[in-house]
Amino acid sequence: MRIHILGICGTFMGGIAALAREMGHQVEGSDTSVYPPMSDQLRALGIQLKEGYAAEHLQPAPDLVIVGNALSRGNPAIEYMLDARLRYVSGPQWLGENVLRGRSVLAVAGTHGKTTTTGLLAHLLESAGQDPGFLVGGVPGNFGVSARLGKRGQVHFFDGNAPPSASGEKNVPDPFFVIEADEYDTAFFDKRSKFVHYQPTIAILNNLEYDHADIFPDVAAIQRQFHHLVRIVPGNGRLIVNAEDERLAQVLQTGCWTRVETFGIAAGDWRARLLEADGSVFEVAHHDTCIGQVHWNLLGRHNVMNALAALAAAAAAGIEPGKLLAAFADFANVKRRLEVIGAINGVHVYDDFAHHPTAIATTLAGLRAKVGSARILVGMEPRSNSMRAGAHAAELPPSLCDADAVVFLQRPELKWDAQRVVAALGGRGLTAPSVDALIAALRERARDGDHVVFMSNGGFENAPRRFLDALRATPSLTLGA
Repeated sequence: MRIHILGICGTFMGGIAALAREMGHQVEGSDTSVYPPMSDQLRALGIQLKEGYAAEHLQPAPDLVIVGNALSRGNPAIEYMLDARLRYVSGPQWLGENVLRGRSVLAVAGTHGKTTTTGLLAHLLESAGQDPGFLVGGVPGNFGVSARLGKRGQVHFFDGNAPPSASGEKNVPDPFFVIEADEYDTAFFDKRSKFVHYQPTIAILNNLEYDHADIFPDVAAIQRQFHHLVRIVPGNGRLIVNAEDERLAQVLQTGCWTRVETFGIAAGDWRARLLEADGSVFEVAHHDTCIGQVHWNLLGRHNVMNALAALAAAAAAGIEPGKLLAAFADFANVKRRLEVIGAINGVHVYDDFAHHPTAIATTLAGLRAKVGSARILVGMEPRSNSMRAGAHAAELPPSLCDADAVVFLQRPELKWDAQRVVAALGGRGLTAPSVDALIAALRERARDGDHVVFMSNGGFENAPRRFLDALRATPSLTLGA
């Protein structure tokens, strides 16, 4: 089958493309923003990428068009697709019908931490010999691809209470598939959340905050979507729920028909005790029984919570948790999660995927615990729909309390005045009208021993690596203000 994917360079749709290619389909696609790491992955798979959404890209007619949720009516490709009566489907529906059917699906939902937790859970199952399929909203370091089909695994349920397979046979498991389960809507023609298409056996509810201001009017609307997810997890499945999140507790109070296990540092069935303040070493307990210690490379309390969620889900899938702790040490997170991309003249540079004040705050808190009193400089692009609309403007200044200096990219299309945030930072912030100006401002301020973090959920015009190039061109004696 020849499949054309509209919006192919998004992390989710790029994963769909990889799975379709692995299934033997001829895959091509269109997008307006073609940048790494997804563009590199797709080209390596031999998938043809077309720039823009011209109607000609759908000529001759493909057998199927898979439509990403970034496209809407008025888009030339969408209008041509409808006028030509081409066969089309959303990415989540295609995935649910063609890949997930007959699988034991482990879905990772939440406002924050989905990508890290999904990659970690796939890694834990892989370390246990399960060869899981997965679709992650990024490229996990341990796998090098954002999605794969995987194979049937063999597992012995350590707690004796695992659900039967889709075929109804006890202890004859279906192959595992781990998926990042987003609450964003499915497509212009299907306004349900993506995750309702996945029908998971095990679902992680990592956290719940207000986000996606372009489609959700308030947090109650998001809670309603999470309740829809809870309603489709089977009674013999499992819900893994953050015990410290009151909004998730409210979701469960509206109805729950599945066994729940909770996790948290302050409370929960699965708990962690930090042995290092930066979260790089912690002890795990299940129902007050110590399982052992985790030593790994990730930082921050939020990542400890992600680790507990992944471990609890793997245990619910039947893997003995004590045998998984060693696997944390060689977990390589997806790119752009506080990814160290280089150090020049004593200045350490990071690329981070930031889209929400809570994610910004927890990431910087983890880095602060690691670097102590060293200076942290932030270059920020408010790029997500919620950020650009100003939905999080009031929460941004406190989220940046661990930064010593912040440079905001204030493009003309930004719908709010970033000077409000700058003023609230008390002299630690400034704005820049372009990426060039932002890089120059950071270069002028950087000095030996600093940690410079670039935060954006988009390409950021390759700002982190361009900043490294600027540092290389700057003699060390002239660094810093």
